[in-house]
Amino acid sequence: MIIKGLGLLSFSAKLPSLTGSDCGNSSQLTSCYSQLQVIFFYFSLYLVAVGQGGNKPCIQAFGADQFDGQDPVESKAKSSFFNWWYFGICSGSLCTRLISSYIQDNFSWVLGFGIPCIVMALGLFVFLSGTRTYRYSVEGDGKSPYARIAKVFVAAFKNWRTTPSEPLANLPHQSSEKYKFLNKALLPDSDLKDYNKICTVSEVEEAKVVLSLFPIWSTCLVYAIVLAQMSTFFTKQGATLEREIVAGLEIPAASLQSFTSLIIILSIPIYERVFVPMASAFTGKPSGITTLQRIGVGIFLAALSMIAAALVEMKRLETAQEYALVDMPHVTIPMGVWWLIPQYLLIGVSDVFSMVGLQEFFYDQVPNELRSVGVALYLSIFGVGNFLSSFLISAIEEATSGVGRVSWFSNNLNRAHLDYFYWLLAGLSVVELGVFTYFAKSYRYK
Repeated sequence: MIIKGLGLLSFSAKLPSLTGSDCGNSSQLTSCYSQLQVIFFYFSLYLVAVGQGGNKPCIQAFGADQFDGQDPVESKAKSSFFNWWYFGICSGSLCTRLISSYIQDNFSWVLGFGIPCIVMALGLFVFLSGTRTYRYSVEGDGKSPYARIAKVFVAAFKNWRTTPSEPLANLPHQSSEKYKFLNKALLPDSDLKDYNKICTVSEVEEAKVVLSLFPIWSTCLVYAIVLAQMSTFFTKQGATLEREIVAGLEIPAASLQSFTSLIIILSIPIYERVFVPMASAFTGKPSGITTLQRIGVGIFLAALSMIAAALVEMKRLETAQEYALVDMPHVTIPMGVWWLIPQYLLIGVSDVFSMVGLQEFFYDQVPNELRSVGVALYLSIFGVGNFLSSFLISAIEEATSGVGRVSWFSNNLNRAHLDYFYWLLAGLSVVELGVFTYFAKSYRYK
């Protein structure tokens, strides 16, 4: 589906030249494109999006399934897999930003979409060539995991007011102390004539594990909001600063995002080869630290990134005032873009901890048959986080703008107050870290 979408995008980029209209002399850009061409373009774009929605969670879960979690050596290798998987994703992203963007700007959009289409086709060929060597996980008792989990919640709800005539049997481990209301799913129900419809202890425990994921999921939403600023306000900050590396060579503001990808690419080998062995020597754990500890470190670094961004923005506003550039938004601030390095560095290292930790956590902690759904849950954090970021910005815009007031997000960044917004996100991240730590301390791994 992704290959088809990219192929259609490449074809749609060629369509305007087939219309015979003189777009170069047209006063309105929309006159160069028919409504059919616009619909065709968006159809192609959404085809790629739908393909990615199915591909991303499934391919990552399938890759992790190639390792036997019961084997000590392969279990350690599985943890490394998530590191190197993200390393590959960021490497591809960096190449796309540097190479595809150059091709699209200097050659044509047809090639810009066509080359990724060809690369994806080659990738599919390589993937299919290994079909006979892959491990295929066939687990479970044939029952749908969705049905098993739903059955527990339905039974617990039906027995809500029921008092057991004798104490329930001792449950197997500490996680049973949480969500005790689900234990009522173990009570016999007169309506359940069939023994197979009675919930077992393992099914109740499975439902508790799934329910335990949602506090972790919800407390990571602020982290996703912080991450969303990297491609928006970080870039707007950079656009106002001096970006010339050497005489005649200036970094495009949008290319600053490549710096984060580069930091991740450099940090993952250091994490894998240096940090993990050192941490293992202290903790005795093959992965060095637990996945929840890893996520927590990432959230802490994201908070530091927002503090660094706020301090740099305060410095930028002071410089604009010092040089009387407050009302000249299109004039470059005499301040080097290298001032942004700390916030990009911190958010990049934060990614190495939290992003990879979330992938491994949600893959590993769901029922075995729902691992691709677990990865989808991880991805949904950032989808929902982007929506929340947009909502938060809109709410602050509404509250701070008006007659006689300057919005925090004014088009004139020299009069705006991005620093206030960064301080707000830093405070929310600190609160998030506290709440996350509370839930993480009481979490019991599957």
